[in-house]
Amino acid sequence: MTTPTLLVPPLLRHRHSDEFAPPPWTPVDRRAVERVTRSAERAAPRAGLTARAWLDSRLGTAATLRAIDAGAGGGFYAVAAEAEHDRAAADAAFPGDEVVIDVQTHLVRPSLAAGPAGDALLGFLKSVDPARWGSGVDPELLGGSMWAANVFGGSETAVALLTSPPGRAHENVLTNDDIASVRDIVARYADTGRVLTHTIVHPNLGVAERDAMAEWSETLQPAGWKVYTLWEPPEDRGRGGWFLDDDETGGPFLEQVRASGRHIVCAHKGLGGPIANLAPAGASPRDVGPAAKAFPDITFVVYHSGYEMPGARDDDTDPAGGVGRLEVSLRGAGVAPGSNVYGELGSTWYLVSRRPEEAAHVVGTLLRCVGEDRILWGTDSIWYGAPQSLIDAFRAFTIPEWMQERYGYPALTASAKRKILSANAAALYGIDVDRVRRADVPAWLPDARAELAARLA
Repeated sequence: MTTPTLLVPPLLRHRHSDEFAPPPWTPVDRRAVERVTRSAERAAPRAGLTARAWLDSRLGTAATLRAIDAGAGGGFYAVAAEAEHDRAAADAAFPGDEVVIDVQTHLVRPSLAAGPAGDALLGFLKSVDPARWGSGVDPELLGGSMWAANVFGGSETAVALLTSPPGRAHENVLTNDDIASVRDIVARYADTGRVLTHTIVHPNLGVAERDAMAEWSETLQPAGWKVYTLWEPPEDRGRGGWFLDDDETGGPFLEQVRASGRHIVCAHKGLGGPIANLAPAGASPRDVGPAAKAFPDITFVVYHSGYEMPGARDDDTDPAGGVGRLEVSLRGAGVAPGSNVYGELGSTWYLVSRRPEEAAHVVGTLLRCVGEDRILWGTDSIWYGAPQSLIDAFRAFTIPEWMQERYGYPALTASAKRKILSANAAALYGIDVDRVRRADVPAWLPDARAELAARLA
Protein backbone atom coordinates (compact mmCIF):
# COMPACT_ATOMS: atom_id res chain seq x y z
CA MET A 1 0.00 0.00 0.00
CA THR A 2 1.29 3.49 -0.83
CA THR A 3 0.67 5.90 1.99
CA PRO A 4 -0.39 9.39 0.85
CA THR A 5 2.41 11.89 1.42
CA LEU A 6 0.04 14.32 3.10
CA LEU A 7 -0.49 11.83 5.92
CA VAL A 8 3.18 11.40 6.75
CA PRO A 9 3.70 13.05 10.16
CA PRO A 10 6.51 15.55 10.75
CA LEU A 11 8.71 13.11 12.66
CA LEU A 12 8.65 10.64 9.77
CA ARG A 13 9.04 13.01 6.84
CA HIS A 14 12.24 12.22 5.01
CA ARG A 15 13.71 15.65 4.62
CA HIS A 16 17.34 16.70 4.82
CA SER A 17 19.61 19.70 4.95
CA ASP A 18 22.45 20.77 2.67
CA GLU A 19 24.67 18.48 4.72
CA PHE A 20 23.12 15.04 4.21
CA ALA A 21 21.07 13.15 1.66
CA PRO A 22 17.53 12.07 2.56
CA PRO A 23 17.48 8.83 4.55
CA PRO A 24 15.91 5.86 2.77
CA TRP A 25 12.51 4.59 3.78
CA THR A 26 12.63 1.36 5.77
CA PRO A 27 9.88 -1.23 6.23
CA VAL A 28 9.60 -0.13 9.85
CA ASP A 29 9.07 3.48 8.71
CA ARG A 30 6.36 2.42 6.29
CA ARG A 31 4.54 0.38 8.91
CA ALA A 32 4.70 3.32 11.31
CA VAL A 33 3.25 5.69 8.70
CA GLU A 34 0.47 3.23 7.89
CA ARG A 35 -0.35 2.88 11.60
CA VAL A 36 -0.41 6.66 12.10
CA THR A 37 -2.61 7.08 9.02
CA ARG A 38 -5.12 4.59 10.45
CA SER A 39 -5.02 6.42 13.77
CA ALA A 40 -5.67 9.72 12.00
CA GLU A 41 -8.78 8.31 10.36
CA ARG A 42 -10.18 7.43 13.79
CA ALA A 43 -8.80 10.12 16.08
CA ALA A 44 -8.92 13.28 13.97
CA PRO A 45 -12.74 13.39 13.75
CA ARG A 46 -13.00 12.75 17.50
CA ALA A 47 -10.77 15.76 18.10
CA GLY A 48 -12.68 17.91 15.60
CA LEU A 49 -9.61 18.28 13.38
CA THR A 50 -8.67 17.54 9.81
CA ALA A 51 -6.19 14.71 9.36
CA ARG A 52 -3.45 17.22 8.47
CA ALA A 53 -4.10 19.39 11.52
CA TRP A 54 -4.24 16.32 13.74
CA LEU A 55 -0.90 15.06 12.39
CA ASP A 56 0.74 18.42 13.06
CA SER A 57 -0.65 18.62 16.60
CA ARG A 58 0.52 16.95 19.80
CA LEU A 59 -2.16 14.32 19.20
CA GLY A 60 -0.40 13.33 15.98
CA THR A 61 2.98 13.45 17.69
CA ALA A 62 1.68 11.07 20.35
CA ALA A 63 0.39 8.65 17.72
CA THR A 64 3.66 8.88 15.78
CA LEU A 65 5.80 8.14 18.82
CA ARG A 66 3.58 5.23 19.80
CA ALA A 67 3.96 3.81 16.29
CA ILE A 68 7.74 4.29 16.32
CA ASP A 69 7.98 2.73 19.77
CA ALA A 70 5.93 -0.29 18.72
CA GLY A 71 8.15 -0.82 15.69
CA ALA A 72 11.23 -0.78 17.93
CA GLY A 73 9.84 -3.29 20.40
CA GLY A 74 8.74 -0.80 23.07
CA GLY A 75 10.38 0.88 26.02
CA PHE A 76 11.65 4.08 24.38
CA TYR A 77 8.70 6.47 24.21
CA ALA A 78 6.30 6.42 27.14
CA VAL A 79 3.09 7.85 25.67
CA ALA A 80 -0.41 6.79 26.73
CA ALA A 81 -2.95 5.67 24.12
CA GLU A 82 -5.35 8.43 25.23
CA ALA A 83 -2.86 11.04 24.04
CA GLU A 84 -3.82 10.27 20.43
CA HIS A 85 -7.29 11.78 20.81
CA ASP A 86 -7.40 13.66 24.13
CA ARG A 87 -5.62 17.02 24.25
CA ALA A 88 -5.15 16.98 28.02
CA ALA A 89 -3.59 13.53 27.83
CA ALA A 90 -1.32 14.70 25.00
CA ASP A 91 -0.15 17.69 27.03
CA ALA A 92 0.49 15.38 29.98
CA ALA A 93 2.58 13.09 27.77
CA PHE A 94 5.08 15.88 27.05
CA PRO A 95 5.56 17.74 30.31
CA GLY A 96 8.04 20.55 30.63
CA ASP A 97 8.10 24.17 31.69
CA GLU A 98 11.73 24.88 30.85
CA VAL A 99 12.81 27.80 28.70
CA VAL A 100 13.73 25.95 25.50
CA ILE A 101 16.99 27.17 23.95
CA ASP A 102 17.73 25.99 20.41
CA VAL A 103 21.41 26.45 19.56
CA GLN A 104 21.09 25.59 15.86
CA THR A 105 18.62 27.27 13.54
CA HIS A 106 18.87 28.31 9.89
CA LEU A 107 17.21 30.50 7.32
CA VAL A 108 17.78 31.54 3.70
CA ARG A 109 17.94 35.01 2.28
CA PRO A 110 15.72 34.55 -0.77
CA SER A 111 17.74 36.86 -3.03
CA LEU A 112 20.84 34.72 -2.39
CA ALA A 113 19.12 31.42 -3.11
CA ALA A 114 20.22 31.48 -6.75
CA GLY A 115 23.89 31.11 -5.81
CA PRO A 116 25.86 27.84 -5.67
CA ALA A 117 24.93 27.02 -2.07
CA GLY A 118 21.29 27.87 -2.71
CA ASP A 119 21.11 25.77 -5.84
CA ALA A 120 22.38 22.75 -3.95
CA LEU A 121 20.13 23.28 -0.94
CA LEU A 122 16.94 23.95 -2.89
CA GLY A 123 17.64 21.11 -5.31
CA PHE A 124 17.87 18.63 -2.47
CA LEU A 125 14.72 19.97 -0.84
CA LYS A 126 12.83 19.48 -4.07
CA SER A 127 14.11 15.94 -4.58
CA VAL A 128 13.37 14.75 -1.08
CA ASP A 129 9.98 16.39 -0.53
CA PRO A 130 8.33 16.48 -3.98
CA ALA A 131 4.82 16.66 -2.58
CA ARG A 132 5.68 20.04 -1.10
CA TRP A 133 8.25 21.32 -3.59
CA GLY A 134 7.41 19.46 -6.80
CA SER A 135 6.65 22.66 -8.67
CA GLY A 136 9.79 24.32 -7.31
CA VAL A 137 11.04 25.59 -3.98
CA ASP A 138 9.81 29.01 -2.96
CA PRO A 139 12.79 30.55 -1.10
CA GLU A 140 10.41 32.92 0.69
CA LEU A 141 9.17 29.94 2.69
CA LEU A 142 12.70 29.48 4.03
CA GLY A 143 13.24 33.18 4.74
CA GLY A 144 13.45 35.25 7.88
CA SER A 145 9.73 35.76 8.35
CA MET A 146 8.98 32.05 8.12
CA TRP A 147 11.96 31.24 10.34
CA ALA A 148 10.50 33.41 13.09
CA ALA A 149 7.02 31.98 12.56
CA ASN A 150 8.22 28.38 12.79
CA VAL A 151 10.83 28.66 15.52
CA PHE A 152 9.16 31.17 17.83
CA GLY A 153 5.52 31.06 16.76
CA GLY A 154 5.34 27.31 16.10
CA SER A 155 7.15 25.93 19.11
CA GLU A 156 8.07 26.57 22.72
CA THR A 157 11.50 27.80 21.68
CA ALA A 158 12.33 30.95 23.65
CA VAL A 159 15.89 31.57 22.47
CA ALA A 160 17.33 30.61 19.08
CA LEU A 161 20.90 30.71 17.86
CA LEU A 162 21.08 31.55 14.16
CA THR A 163 23.87 30.04 12.10
CA SER A 164 24.62 29.47 8.43
CA PRO A 165 25.92 26.83 6.04
CA PRO A 166 29.55 27.24 4.92
CA GLY A 167 30.58 29.30 1.94
CA ARG A 168 32.09 32.64 1.07
CA ALA A 169 29.73 35.61 1.34
CA HIS A 170 29.18 35.94 -2.41
CA GLU A 171 28.31 32.23 -2.64
CA ASN A 172 26.25 31.58 0.48
CA VAL A 173 22.52 31.73 1.30
CA LEU A 174 23.12 33.97 4.33
CA THR A 175 25.99 36.27 5.26
CA ASN A 176 27.51 37.09 8.63
CA ASP A 177 26.04 40.59 8.39
CA ASP A 178 22.61 39.09 7.73
CA ILE A 179 22.89 36.88 10.80
CA ALA A 180 23.74 39.83 13.03
CA SER A 181 20.89 41.89 11.56
CA VAL A 182 18.36 39.18 12.44
CA ARG A 183 19.50 39.32 16.06
CA ASP A 184 19.21 43.11 16.11
CA ILE A 185 15.77 43.15 14.50
CA VAL A 186 14.32 40.64 16.94
CA ALA A 187 15.93 42.52 19.83
CA ARG A 188 14.05 45.70 18.86
CA TYR A 189 10.70 43.96 19.22
CA ALA A 190 11.34 41.23 21.78
CA ASP A 191 14.14 42.74 23.89
CA THR A 192 17.70 41.48 23.76
CA GLY A 193 18.63 37.86 24.26
CA ARG A 194 16.04 36.12 22.08
CA VAL A 195 18.50 35.51 19.25
CA LEU A 196 22.14 34.49 19.54
CA THR A 197 24.44 34.46 16.54
CA HIS A 198 27.39 32.78 14.92
CA THR A 199 30.01 34.38 12.79
CA ILE A 200 31.09 31.88 10.15
CA VAL A 201 34.86 31.60 9.72
CA HIS A 202 36.74 29.69 7.01
CA PRO A 203 40.28 29.43 8.38
CA ASN A 204 41.43 27.42 5.37
CA LEU A 205 40.94 30.49 3.17
CA GLY A 206 44.12 31.92 4.65
CA VAL A 207 45.39 34.51 7.06
CA ALA A 208 43.04 37.28 5.90
CA GLU A 209 40.00 35.36 7.12
CA ARG A 210 41.59 34.79 10.52
CA ASP A 211 42.77 38.39 10.78
CA ALA A 212 39.20 39.60 10.17
CA MET A 213 38.05 37.93 13.37
CA ALA A 214 39.26 40.83 15.52
CA GLU A 215 37.02 43.27 13.62
CA TRP A 216 34.13 40.79 13.49
CA SER A 217 34.33 40.33 17.22
CA GLU A 218 33.61 44.04 17.66
CA THR A 219 31.17 44.69 14.81
CA LEU A 220 29.19 41.43 14.72
CA GLN A 221 29.49 40.43 18.40
CA PRO A 222 28.90 36.73 17.84
CA ALA A 223 28.03 34.33 20.63
CA GLY A 224 30.42 31.88 19.00
CA TRP A 225 32.62 31.20 15.99
CA LYS A 226 31.23 28.59 13.58
CA VAL A 227 33.60 26.50 11.48
CA TYR A 228 33.13 23.72 8.97
CA THR A 229 36.29 21.60 8.98
CA LEU A 230 34.83 19.61 6.09
CA TRP A 231 34.37 22.64 3.81
CA GLU A 232 36.97 23.58 1.23
CA PRO A 233 36.94 26.15 -1.59
CA PRO A 234 36.68 24.81 -5.15
CA GLU A 235 40.35 25.46 -5.81
CA ASP A 236 41.29 23.17 -2.90
CA ARG A 237 38.73 20.47 -3.56
CA GLY A 238 40.04 17.01 -2.76
CA ARG A 239 42.35 17.97 0.09
CA GLY A 240 40.02 16.39 2.66
CA GLY A 241 39.18 19.48 4.64
CA TRP A 242 41.17 20.59 7.69
CA PHE A 243 41.33 19.78 11.40
CA LEU A 244 41.22 21.69 14.64
CA ASP A 245 44.52 20.16 15.75
CA ASP A 246 46.55 20.65 12.58
CA ASP A 247 49.45 23.10 12.57
CA GLU A 248 48.62 24.78 9.27
CA THR A 249 45.00 25.79 9.86
CA GLY A 250 43.48 24.62 13.13
CA GLY A 251 46.19 25.80 15.52
CA PRO A 252 46.47 29.34 14.10
CA PHE A 253 42.67 29.64 14.05
CA LEU A 254 42.36 28.65 17.71
CA GLU A 255 45.12 31.10 18.66
CA GLN A 256 43.07 33.81 16.97
CA VAL A 257 39.97 32.66 18.86
CA ARG A 258 41.93 33.02 22.06
CA ALA A 259 43.04 36.53 21.07
CA SER A 260 39.51 37.58 20.12
CA GLY A 261 38.18 37.27 23.65
CA ARG A 262 35.24 35.21 22.38
CA HIS A 263 36.13 31.67 23.34
CA ILE A 264 33.30 29.48 22.00
CA VAL A 265 34.06 27.47 18.86
CA CYS A 266 31.18 25.59 17.24
CA ALA A 267 32.54 22.99 14.84
CA HIS A 268 30.45 20.94 12.44
CA LYS A 269 31.41 17.29 12.94
CA GLY A 270 29.58 14.48 11.20
CA LEU A 271 26.99 14.69 8.40
CA GLY A 272 29.61 14.82 5.67
CA GLY A 273 27.04 15.69 3.04
CA PRO A 274 26.65 14.80 -0.63
CA ILE A 275 27.18 18.26 -2.13
CA ALA A 276 30.23 19.86 -3.68
CA ASN A 277 33.01 21.31 -1.50
CA LEU A 278 32.24 19.09 1.49
CA ALA A 279 34.99 16.59 2.36
CA PRO A 280 33.76 13.75 4.58
CA ALA A 281 37.26 13.23 6.00
CA GLY A 282 37.12 16.65 7.60
CA ALA A 283 33.81 15.81 9.25
CA SER A 284 35.50 13.35 11.62
CA PRO A 285 35.58 14.45 15.28
CA ARG A 286 38.94 12.77 15.83
CA ASP A 287 40.57 16.21 16.32
CA VAL A 288 38.21 17.45 19.04
CA GLY A 289 39.94 15.76 21.97
CA PRO A 290 43.47 16.91 21.09
CA ALA A 291 42.29 20.47 20.36
CA ALA A 292 40.30 20.68 23.60
CA LYS A 293 43.29 19.40 25.56
CA ALA A 294 45.65 21.90 23.93
CA PHE A 295 43.25 24.85 24.39
CA PRO A 296 41.53 24.34 27.78
CA ASP A 297 40.43 27.98 27.83
CA ILE A 298 38.34 27.50 24.67
CA THR A 299 34.91 25.85 24.74
CA PHE A 300 34.21 23.48 21.86
CA VAL A 301 30.62 22.78 20.79
CA VAL A 302 30.53 19.76 18.49
CA TYR A 303 27.64 20.35 16.10
CA HIS A 304 25.82 17.09 15.25
CA SER A 305 28.17 15.34 17.74
CA GLY A 306 29.94 13.49 14.93
CA TYR A 307 26.85 11.59 13.79
CA GLU A 308 26.75 10.18 10.25
CA MET A 309 23.86 8.72 8.28
CA PRO A 310 23.73 4.96 7.65
CA GLY A 311 25.57 4.28 4.43
CA ALA A 312 27.89 7.27 4.89
CA ARG A 313 29.84 5.87 7.83
CA ASP A 314 33.44 4.74 7.81
CA ASP A 315 32.66 2.18 10.50
CA ASP A 316 29.17 0.75 10.83
CA THR A 317 30.15 -1.11 14.00
CA ASP A 318 29.59 2.03 16.10
CA PRO A 319 26.03 1.68 17.44
CA ALA A 320 25.97 5.45 18.00
CA GLY A 321 26.44 6.14 14.29
CA GLY A 322 29.74 7.97 14.51
CA VAL A 323 29.24 9.66 17.87
CA GLY A 324 31.47 6.93 19.27
CA ARG A 325 34.35 8.56 17.37
CA LEU A 326 33.89 11.64 19.54
CA GLU A 327 34.03 9.52 22.68
CA VAL A 328 37.24 7.83 21.48
CA SER A 329 38.81 11.22 20.72
CA LEU A 330 37.95 12.66 24.12
CA ARG A 331 39.08 9.61 26.07
CA GLY A 332 42.30 9.37 24.09
CA ALA A 333 43.14 12.99 24.93
CA GLY A 334 42.11 12.67 28.57
CA VAL A 335 39.21 15.13 28.25
CA ALA A 336 36.74 14.11 30.95
CA PRO A 337 32.97 14.61 31.06
CA GLY A 338 32.11 18.10 32.26
CA SER A 339 35.18 19.65 30.64
CA ASN A 340 35.35 22.12 27.74
CA VAL A 341 33.54 20.01 25.11
CA TYR A 342 29.80 20.01 24.41
CA GLY A 343 27.80 17.72 22.13
CA GLU A 344 24.96 19.27 20.08
CA LEU A 345 21.88 17.47 18.75
CA GLY A 346 20.74 19.46 15.68
CA SER A 347 19.63 17.15 12.83
CA THR A 348 21.08 14.25 14.81
CA TRP A 349 18.00 14.02 17.00
CA TYR A 350 15.72 14.50 13.99
CA LEU A 351 17.41 11.60 12.21
CA VAL A 352 17.60 9.13 15.10
CA SER A 353 14.29 9.85 16.82
CA ARG A 354 12.56 7.52 14.34
CA ARG A 355 15.12 4.80 15.19
CA PRO A 356 14.87 4.84 18.97
CA GLU A 357 17.44 2.15 19.73
CA GLU A 358 20.01 4.13 17.77
CA ALA A 359 18.77 7.29 19.50
CA ALA A 360 19.46 5.66 22.85
CA HIS A 361 22.99 4.82 21.72
CA VAL A 362 23.58 8.40 20.56
CA VAL A 363 22.22 10.10 23.68
CA GLY A 364 23.69 7.45 25.97
CA THR A 365 27.14 7.84 24.43
CA LEU A 366 26.98 11.62 24.90
CA LEU A 367 25.84 11.24 28.50
CA ARG A 368 28.78 8.92 29.06
CA CYS A 369 31.51 10.93 27.30
CA VAL A 370 30.60 14.60 27.85
CA GLY A 371 28.04 14.35 30.67
CA GLU A 372 24.52 15.65 31.11
CA ASP A 373 25.82 19.18 31.75
CA ARG A 374 27.51 19.30 28.35
CA ILE A 375 24.77 18.35 25.88
CA LEU A 376 22.98 21.14 23.99
CA TRP A 377 19.60 21.18 22.30
CA GLY A 378 19.53 22.10 18.63
CA THR A 379 17.13 21.26 15.81
CA ASP A 380 18.51 22.60 12.48
CA SER A 381 15.13 24.21 11.88
CA ILE A 382 13.87 25.90 9.59
CA TRP A 383 14.79 22.92 7.41
CA TYR A 384 12.21 20.81 9.28
CA GLY A 385 9.53 23.42 9.86
CA ALA A 386 8.32 24.08 13.38
CA PRO A 387 10.42 22.07 15.87
CA GLN A 388 7.73 21.39 18.49
CA SER A 389 7.38 17.70 17.60
CA LEU A 390 11.14 17.28 18.07
CA ILE A 391 10.95 18.92 21.48
CA ASP A 392 8.04 16.71 22.53
CA ALA A 393 9.72 13.55 21.25
CA PHE A 394 12.80 14.31 23.32
CA ARG A 395 10.70 14.96 26.40
CA ALA A 396 9.02 11.57 26.04
CA PHE A 397 12.21 9.64 25.28
CA THR A 398 13.93 7.23 27.67
CA ILE A 399 16.97 5.00 27.52
CA PRO A 400 15.68 1.56 28.56
CA GLU A 401 17.22 -0.02 31.63
CA TRP A 402 18.49 -2.97 29.61
CA MET A 403 20.58 -0.59 27.48
CA GLN A 404 21.85 1.23 30.54
CA GLU A 405 22.99 -2.07 32.03
CA ARG A 406 24.48 -3.51 28.85
CA TYR A 407 26.31 -0.43 27.61
CA GLY A 408 26.97 1.56 30.76
CA TYR A 409 24.79 4.46 29.72
CA PRO A 410 23.50 6.84 32.39
CA ALA A 411 19.73 7.25 32.64
CA LEU A 412 18.17 10.11 30.70
CA THR A 413 16.38 11.61 33.68
CA ALA A 414 13.86 14.45 33.76
CA SER A 415 16.59 16.62 35.28
CA ALA A 416 18.99 15.77 32.46
CA LYS A 417 16.35 16.61 29.84
CA ARG A 418 15.77 20.03 31.42
CA LYS A 419 19.49 20.70 31.33
CA ILE A 420 19.77 19.66 27.69
CA LEU A 421 16.73 21.64 26.55
CA SER A 422 17.54 24.74 28.55
CA ALA A 423 19.94 25.04 31.47
CA ASN A 424 23.15 23.96 29.75
CA ALA A 425 22.87 26.56 26.98
CA ALA A 426 21.73 29.20 29.46
CA ALA A 427 24.87 28.64 31.52
CA LEU A 428 27.16 28.56 28.47
CA TYR A 429 25.80 31.75 26.92
CA GLY A 430 24.86 33.65 30.08
CA ILE A 431 21.13 33.70 29.32
CA ASP A 432 18.70 35.08 31.90
CA VAL A 433 15.94 32.50 31.46
CA ASP A 434 13.35 34.49 33.40
CA ARG A 435 13.84 37.42 31.04
CA VAL A 436 13.25 35.39 27.88
CA ARG A 437 10.22 33.32 28.77
CA ARG A 438 7.78 33.08 25.87
CA ALA A 439 4.64 34.74 27.27
CA ASP A 440 5.04 37.84 25.10
CA VAL A 441 5.66 36.13 21.75
CA PRO A 442 2.28 37.06 20.18
CA ALA A 443 2.94 40.71 20.96
CA TRP A 444 6.24 41.06 19.13
CA LEU A 445 6.21 38.36 16.46
CA PRO A 446 4.11 40.04 13.68
CA ASP A 447 6.16 43.25 13.56
CA ALA A 448 9.45 41.38 13.77
CA ARG A 449 8.41 39.08 10.92
CA ALA A 450 7.52 42.04 8.74
CA GLU A 451 10.89 43.70 9.25
CA LEU A 452 12.77 40.45 8.77
CA ALA A 453 11.03 39.93 5.45
CA ALA A 454 11.96 43.44 4.31
CA ARG A 455 15.59 43.29 5.50
CA LEU A 456 16.31 39.81 4.17
CA ALA A 457 14.57 40.07 0.82
